[in-house]
Amino acid sequence: MKKLINSVDTVLAESLAGFTAAHADIVAADPEGRFVRRAAVTPGKVALISGGGSGHEPLHAGFVGRGMLDAACPGQVFTSPTPDQMIAAAEAVESGAGVLFIVKNYEGDVMNFDMAREMLDRPVATVLTNDDVAVETSSYSTGRRGVAGTMIVEKIVGAAAEEGRDLAALQALGERVNGRTRSMGVALTSCTVPAAGKPTFALGEGEMEMGVGIHGEPGRRRVPLASADAIAAEMVEAVLGDLADQASGDALLLINGFGGTPLMELYLMYDAVRRRLNGRGVTVARSVVGSYVTSLDMAGCSVTLSMLDPETVALWDAPVHTAALRWGA
Repeated sequence: MKKLINSVDTVLAESLAGFTAAHADIVAADPEGRFVRRAAVTPGKVALISGGGSGHEPLHAGFVGRGMLDAACPGQVFTSPTPDQMIAAAEAVESGAGVLFIVKNYEGDVMNFDMAREMLDRPVATVLTNDDVAVETSSYSTGRRGVAGTMIVEKIVGAAAEEGRDLAALQALGERVNGRTRSMGVALTSCTVPAAGKPTFALGEGEMEMGVGIHGEPGRRRVPLASADAIAAEMVEAVLGDLADQASGDALLLINGFGGTPLMELYLMYDAVRRRLNGRGVTVARSVVGSYVTSLDMAGCSVTLSMLDPETVALWDAPVHTAALRWGA
C-alpha cells in the first residue's frame, strides 16, 4: 500500500487539520474533532447537518459553507460518525429554527442520526437520501444506498435554508429532490482502506463492477470491461428506467469520479451520457463534472440525473461558497 500518510491511526485527524487550515475563511473545526462547522453561524436559520464515514471527500465537510451545510460530522474511514458527534454539531450551529439532518441510507448512519435526533432537545427533522438504482439492498444498507445525489440535495436544500424557509418546508423539499434523483456507478478498480492495507475487492485486468457502491460494495454484476459508450448506455438505461414517468424535461447531470479517475475520462463519460439522453425527452439544463462523492482511490464514476423544475433550478443556481462547490456572489 502506497499512501501519503504518517499513521493509520492519525490519518483522519491530520487530514481534517489540513482541511480546516486551508479553508479557515469558510470553516472551523471542533476542538475535539467531532465536527466541522461554518466559520460564522447565521442566526435564525434552520441548521443543515450531514456526515458519514470519511473516504468520500469532499463529501461532506467540503460542502460546509454559505448555501449548503452548517456542519458535517466525519466518521472514521467508511464508518458512521457517532451520535455524540451529531449532538455536538447541532448544539454548536442551531440558532433557534431547528435542525435538518441529511442522511445517506446506510444502516450505521441512519441508526446514529436517529439516536441523535431522539436525544436532542430541539426541533429536528431528517431527509434520507437513497438515489442509487443499482441494488435494492447491500452489505451496508436496507433499501437503496445514498450516493452522489446527496450532494444535489444538500445544495438545493441549502439554498432554500439561506432564504429562511422553515424546517418542515426544507424537509419536504429535500424529500422531493431525492425522489427525483437517481444514480448508478461503475468501478474499474477497487479502493484501499488505509487500515486494511490492501484492496477491498479484486478486479481482474479485463473486469469491471457495474453498479458498485461507494464503499466498494458489490453492484449488479461483475462483467468484462466495455467501452465508455457501452458503460454509459447501461447506466443511462438504468437511471431513466427507474425514473420512469419522471424522466422528462430539464435535468441536472452529474458525472462523479470515485477518486482515481482523471478528469479527461470523466468529461468523456459526460459526452457519452449526454449523447444518450438526446432524444429521450430529457434536456440537460445544468451540468457538474468532477470528483465530489469519492471512494478513496477507486477508479470509476457514477452517473446522477436529477429532474428539475423552475424552483429547483433557481435554488441550484443560487450562490454557494464552500471548499468544494462555489459560484455566485
